[in-house]
Amino acid sequence: MASLKSFFSFLIFMVYLAAAMGKRQIHFGSQNIDATWYDAHATFYGDMEGKETMEGACGYGDLFKQGYGLETTALSTALFNNGLTCGACFEIKCVNNPQWCYPNAGTIIVTATNFCPPNYSKPDGNWCNPPLKHFDLSMPMFTKLAQYKAGIIPVMYRRVLCSKKGGVQFQVKGNPSWTQVLMYNVGGAGDIKDVKIKGSGTGWIQMSRNWGVNWQTGTKLTGQSLSLQVTTSDGKMVEFDNVAPANWQFGQIFDGKKNF
Repeated sequence: MASLKSFFSFLIFMVYLAAAMGKRQIHFGSQNIDATWYDAHATFYGDMEGKETMEGACGYGDLFKQGYGLETTALSTALFNNGLTCGACFEIKCVNNPQWCYPNAGTIIVTATNFCPPNYSKPDGNWCNPPLKHFDLSMPMFTKLAQYKAGIIPVMYRRVLCSKKGGVQFQVKGNPSWTQVLMYNVGGAGDIKDVKIKGSGTGWIQMSRNWGVNWQTGTKLTGQSLSLQVTTSDGKMVEFDNVAPANWQFGQIFDGKKNF
């Protein structure tokens, strides 16, 4: 009798879980930065191979080599925040358009890697103009949610923590009197708000953001091993000690070996 009651209790639980999942997509293992869903629209650019989505206004390079692949988006002015949102991750779902939204498509998670520029020359159809919140997705991501013929779809989105494999990557660029560091594969909040650098012969030096995810300093650092302190938008700071050896060269990429 007890085993029969347990069976019916389990059955009731599964029915409840199925009903809950019918109302919303559940992502086991992904965490929300902001649990609130916000309204926006989405389009796509490029083709299914995603070649047109490489590089862009955030300063990344080959997104395949850097681990982002095709799971990316360009952001409108209202979301891009002058590049401060580069590296942030968004969960997006297609809503309120049964003609084009795939039924039970669930959600996608993409990283912000580019900017969708406004166009003030046309009277309408300028989805990336302020104050509109808009995602210009890679074509493979758009077609996970809706038919490509739709062109544009209504969506809802929320910020989620970025899940990245391996350590934060640092590419050192510049010249002997000016050092710039590109950071990618950043987990956690994903978007960077502060960077400090230290040579083996200096104290901690405040870096300034050049553009996108590129940070710079005018202090001469050649011939010194380099350490960095990186702080993401949620205030979490991770220190990467001696990430580059004293004989580092411009253009080299170094593995931070840990992440947020």
